Amino acid sequence: MGGDKGDGYWRRLVRRLTSEVEDLDADDLSEQAEASGAQRACDCRSGQEVTVLGRLRSVELSPRDAAATLEAELFDGTEGVTLVWLGRRRIPGIEPGRTVKAKGRIAVRDGRKVLYNPYYELQTTT
Repeated sequence: MGGDKGDGYWRRLVRRLTSEVEDLDADDLSEQAEASGAQRACDCRSGQEVTVLGRLRSVELSPRDAAATLEAELFDGTEGVTLVWLGRRRIPGIEPGRTVKAKGRIAVRDGRKVLYNPYYELQTTT
């Protein structure tokens, strides 16, 4: 009775003690995204309406032609998704390290998943 539950606990504990910090962070992000009802980025396909949740790894202004674009790399523990806001130079709160939930239609640009002008919610950290 309960032997399997205890075995699972010890396996997780040993894994946490022997895993790289980045792997653990990725696992935590993936679990947080799943708990919020968001799709895993690795499961998202071009053309789908999706909701993804993850941490912004980078944010940069990318001048393309005459209009600037703000691009942010969101990582959910499984894969990255580039968030692109056309014609924006800055968005308050969109900065590296922030956790963001983004919604939109997935596209693929240069082999990478992209959400153009996504609806987004800044998440509070607890």
